[in-house]
Amino acid sequence: MESTPVTAAVVQAAPFLFDTPRTLEKLVDLTSDAARRGANLVVFPEAFVGGYPKGLDFGARLGIRLPEGREDFRRYFGSAIAVPGPATEAIGAAASAAAVHLVVGVIERDGGTLYCTALMFGPDGRLLAKHRKLMPTAMERLVWGFGDGSTLAVVDTPLGRLGSVICWENYMPLLRMAMYAKGIQLYCAPTVDDRDTWLPTMRTIALEGRCFVISACQYLTRADCPADYRAIQDDEPATVLIRGGSCIVGPLGNVLVEPSFDGELIQVAELDRGDIARGKFDLDVVGHYARPDIFHLHVNEQPLSAVSVSEGEPHV
Repeated sequence: MESTPVTAAVVQAAPFLFDTPRTLEKLVDLTSDAARRGANLVVFPEAFVGGYPKGLDFGARLGIRLPEGREDFRRYFGSAIAVPGPATEAIGAAASAAAVHLVVGVIERDGGTLYCTALMFGPDGRLLAKHRKLMPTAMERLVWGFGDGSTLAVVDTPLGRLGSVICWENYMPLLRMAMYAKGIQLYCAPTVDDRDTWLPTMRTIALEGRCFVISACQYLTRADCPADYRAIQDDEPATVLIRGGSCIVGPLGNVLVEPSFDGELIQVAELDRGDIARGKFDLDVVGHYARPDIFHLHVNEQPLSAVSVSEGEPHV
């Protein structure tokens, strides 16, 4: 379990909103920078590729959708990526060039629907797994679809068992329990939640799951957005829309990387994987600290589709 040292990096940065090619170039540079600092696991924020258009209302009122809001969605839709597709090939190439495991939040386009998705890549550039956010929060539900249980992925890697839970999904106790049951050790939490309450949430999860929690948050300013960006915040270029707060927490709730709200940066920490077993000594919420005679969780991991097609019976 402890043979491969783990050095994790959280990338606190923002995309160029509605400019996916430039964002991918920035991702390549930041991944390379993290690797130069010794990281072999690099975690990017929620919606880094495709963007998180904080402050937009997409022209929606109860019973009304305004034409300019539909145009905002068209532009957002155009910034999203197919999975797999050319953008995932570019991200995989960045992981391969830097020889790192890479976790990145993207806006995924599938048919006519967008999903908030986390992608996990190996150091060979291969897409290991994706996770679609199960429950978009509040107005996110206007622009994102709902994931299903088929993408609750935890994958074996030389660094440990790796998985992702996105932003406020982390407030879903049953989802956390499902991830613990999968043996998650490197619990990646890409987010745009920049509140002071985020760090205690991450500490609780690390302590509860006896796992490392690696959480990257965006640092987005008005200058990262187009000139015609109609957000409710101030229109000054220096206005901070998402202020960061990335962190890394160990399995006993100890903070390895403290949140910073001072701009874009990369923070790195060495992870002692032995701390996972040390923590399990007195708490394993899906093992010796569980009570399956009283509590039981059922998880539906079947992919769900609105349309199923069956071949008809052959004619005789």
